Amino acid sequence: MRRLGILLAVACMMPVQPTAAQLRQVPESAAELQLSFAPIVQRVAPAVVNVHARRLVEQRTSPFLSDPFFRRFFGDIAPGEPRQREQRSLGSGVIVDPDGLIVTNNHVIANADEIRVALNDRREFRTEVVLKDERTDLAILRVIGLEEQLPHVAFGDSDTLEVGDLVLAIGDPFGVGQTVTSGIVSALARTQVGVSDYQFFIQTDAAINPGNSGGALIDMAGRLVGVPTAIFTRSGGSHGIGFAIPSNMVRTVVAAAETGGIVRLPWVGVEFQDVTPDIAAGLGLERPRGALVTHIIAESPGARAGLSVGDLVISIDGREIDDPNSINYRVATKGIGATAELGVIRDGREYVATLALEPAPETVPRDETPIGGVSPLSGTTVANLSPALAEEIAFRDRPEGVVVMEVAGQSNAARAGIRRGDVILNVNGVDINSTGSLVSAAAGRLRLWTLTIRRQGQILQSQFRSG
Repeated sequence: MRRLGILLAVACMMPVQPTAAQLRQVPESAAELQLSFAPIVQRVAPAVVNVHARRLVEQRTSPFLSDPFFRRFFGDIAPGEPRQREQRSLGSGVIVDPDGLIVTNNHVIANADEIRVALNDRREFRTEVVLKDERTDLAILRVIGLEEQLPHVAFGDSDTLEVGDLVLAIGDPFGVGQTVTSGIVSALARTQVGVSDYQFFIQTDAAINPGNSGGALIDMAGRLVGVPTAIFTRSGGSHGIGFAIPSNMVRTVVAAAETGGIVRLPWVGVEFQDVTPDIAAGLGLERPRGALVTHIIAESPGARAGLSVGDLVISIDGREIDDPNSINYRVATKGIGATAELGVIRDGREYVATLALEPAPETVPRDETPIGGVSPLSGTTVANLSPALAEEIAFRDRPEGVVVMEVAGQSNAARAGIRRGDVILNVNGVDINSTGSLVSAAAGRLRLWTLTIRRQGQILQSQFRSG
């Protein structure tokens, strides 16, 4: 008993290191309630910029210009003659490198002819686009002709965020000027937002409005933990539900910009589906969780990892998986060349599979080919699908077959309702397995055409008459 007492006394004298959760404190006095975010804002705000994107579009003039009365007001412009009109969009950006590398949202600068950024000290700079990635809705700009180093924000680790943490959103809502709002992390790993292909968002109640897109979500250490990208709203204003791309995904895209300007994300070669309550009950789970393997491409990284149809992936590197989007995000942020440890349940037993993260291969030449003639496919450009092409065009269906890359306006295909991303399976009873076989099948001058296509996982069959 005496020995036990000595051991307890020694244990009590040993220093106890506080956990990250214990370091988070609720204000306990009036003095603590008067604490200010100003030091953080003063340090970070100079690195948050306003993004001004300019685009020229052609606009047809009104047929009323044929009337001499109206032409008195609009000058000598022929009716129907195209005129150039300037479109402007406003957003925000954040400088992440002192040499002028800026992160913003892809939708802020999409199709822009000229992009300028303005610092909070009112200096303006012209920029060039280093990288645009629709899949992540991120774009990287670089200041042109920079002769000095700029203030920048260091990256934080978004995986260390917890629900309830304080955050600041800095941007330029509605173009009124730089604005700071505060709030908390409302939720993590939001995957049903519909903003990008790699859905895994930080939700915050810090007020985010139009114009905040591409700005900075900052933690209490002044580090970048997210890039605001979307809001839930019915009125166009903030309802306290905003979404930000986690900084770990942003860091991946910035690294790609610094090493060549192409975002190459790992390919697993496995199709997954959500686990519904019924599926969970059938698997003997207490609740729906994980992602269920439904298809595996031969010789893919997933196949070499030993995965099988029916396996349930419940974690990656010890982090819980709730749905297929969670897998996409975790794999993307680890990067090509790394390995991931998958927690898998098979036949009621858990085991760990090691997944090598590799780039998607181009298993067949893409052979982009325009389709002419009188068929309902006339006016399309098609290509042979491979995992590499599927990743490049953000194609989320099975990466095999012949895919429609483009549909020309006012073409037979446009009138027939053919869409970009459709996979052509069969033309008049002929199975299509390459662009060459499609060219041959579409070369006839028939009166009746029967097409079978795959669109977003669904098989559709339609008949069309020519001429």
